[in-house]
Amino acid sequence: MKKLVSEQIVDFLERRGVEHVFGLTGHTVIAMLVALGKSEKIRYVSVRHEEIAAFAADGYARVRKKAGVVITHLGPGMLNAVTGVANAAFDSIPMVVISGDVPSYYYGRHPHQEVNMHCDASQYDVYKPFVKRAWRVDDPESVPSVLGRAFRLAESGRPGPVLISVPMDIFSREIETDLFERAYRDSSVTVRPALDQEAAKLIAKKLVGAERPVVHAGGGVLLAGASKELQELAEFLDIPISRTLMGHGCVSDRHPLMLGQTGFWGFELTHRITTDADVVLALGARFAEADSSSWYQGVTFDENRSRFIQIDIDPSEIGRNYPVEIGAAADLKIALRQILAEARILLPEGRKNPELRREIADFKEKFRVENRAICEDGRFPMTPQRILRDVASVLPEDAMIVTDVGWNKNGVAQQYDITVPGSIHHSSGLATMGFGAAALLGVKLAAPGRKVITLVGDGGFGTNPSVIATAVEQNIPVVWVVMNNSAFGTIAGLMNANYGTKFSTVFTTPDMKPYTPDWAAVARGYGIKAVKITSADEFAPALKAALDSDEPYLLDVPMENITVPTPGCWNINDIYRPNDFVSEGKLIKKENGKYVIPGHAESHKA
Repeated sequence: MKKLVSEQIVDFLERRGVEHVFGLTGHTVIAMLVALGKSEKIRYVSVRHEEIAAFAADGYARVRKKAGVVITHLGPGMLNAVTGVANAAFDSIPMVVISGDVPSYYYGRHPHQEVNMHCDASQYDVYKPFVKRAWRVDDPESVPSVLGRAFRLAESGRPGPVLISVPMDIFSREIETDLFERAYRDSSVTVRPALDQEAAKLIAKKLVGAERPVVHAGGGVLLAGASKELQELAEFLDIPISRTLMGHGCVSDRHPLMLGQTGFWGFELTHRITTDADVVLALGARFAEADSSSWYQGVTFDENRSRFIQIDIDPSEIGRNYPVEIGAAADLKIALRQILAEARILLPEGRKNPELRREIADFKEKFRVENRAICEDGRFPMTPQRILRDVASVLPEDAMIVTDVGWNKNGVAQQYDITVPGSIHHSSGLATMGFGAAALLGVKLAAPGRKVITLVGDGGFGTNPSVIATAVEQNIPVVWVVMNNSAFGTIAGLMNANYGTKFSTVFTTPDMKPYTPDWAAVARGYGIKAVKITSADEFAPALKAALDSDEPYLLDVPMENITVPTPGCWNINDIYRPNDFVSEGKLIKKENGKYVIPGHAESHKA
């Protein structure tokens, strides 16, 4: 029996369990859209810009732990999606992008909208730097094999996006349905690797024998669903946990062993303990620049003092930024169970460290007390700390929060307690403006029973406000909280601190008067309810009303541009403000036995 390729692709997606496909129309994907329109199992989510489709699919995949699916037109369509797909790649999010291409029989003739400056029929080359694999389908009979391999690759190992570029004529060709039978016999799950048992024993021995161990948790813990296993190991040996930005929520921020975030937007106590550790067990953490204070020795980590054990699903990440005594490629959920089992054999009663717990509790309480005044401040425009306090007072504990870029990410990751694993989602690797405003659409579709909001700056929201149209058309009840400081606030602060100007970072008219769109009015123009907040006391009740409405809603919240505290350091500060303390990324000068970090009131022990 023969059937159109487009119809058989939809059959494959249905049998794979795909429930939502995100995309935007174009002449090369008409056949696919017609087939999707006939599906009773898949909901096609049409957007107004392909970047939105990729961000929404990214958010969806973060919650479902399965590949988000994007359908996009050739040329400008697949190029518009580039940033969203790259964002997924950098954050290890599984995604399958199916892009229409020029008719196969027009290769070499440069038909309408083809990407062809240096090579004919090669639009898939554009994605090669960041996807796990890019396929161009050259014959219809290869479609079943490519689809099966694409989903397996996207979801296995270190997850990430893949691209399938399909000439438009192939969508409309007929092939035998038997060709898909092999793909249907394939399992849809790839079994993940455990630790070698001897490695598990050795790691457990190192942790049990350490005097000052630290577990450093990254986003890999959440990708593996290993929060429970991490908490059990930490509690059994009373090991403090530091985390990366992507590790936010891996264990409750209120847990007595959770130190909090490391790096530029970390905490002084976290750095004091991580630099003093004799053993650092890194779990699904890449030791990225922002999380590691630009790798300055002795600021966040100290490779001369600490021995590193690194476990990651991706072996290419092991030992990249710090030398490892033990490196292992394994699934973290399985590996942590193995390590805990071995630790129980070595130390049946476990270990208790009440002094450490008390130190962590005292620091957290001190931080709360010091921040209380600015969190309760009634001035207007609001302080970002007051906004976060009010959000926490209204939002259910299991609600989903999606951040964007700026205070709404850096400050939230530092100061907003997440207690339910997987309930906050950041753009980390690519740190992409516009992510939060669109990704929350996919998050809500993946978790329809939970409240979903984004905390997004006015700069980030302004990149693609047409996200509202999709929410209206698809009836997706989400809430945008636009933290509006009329600026690209983080960069404005950085530029002003180093050069004494905010040129191009604050929004003004030609005569230098402050300017910002009335985002509430814009939202109402799209047809949703929206409120422009006019006093600090108005915000919390307005947010509660928005959440209770169970419909798309926007709150435009004027906010002061206050700098997020930065106990760590970032190399760009030293590049912009040259001095004799730094040479090619290394701190080279000490004063009274301490590293002196330019621009910071606190110094770190040498």
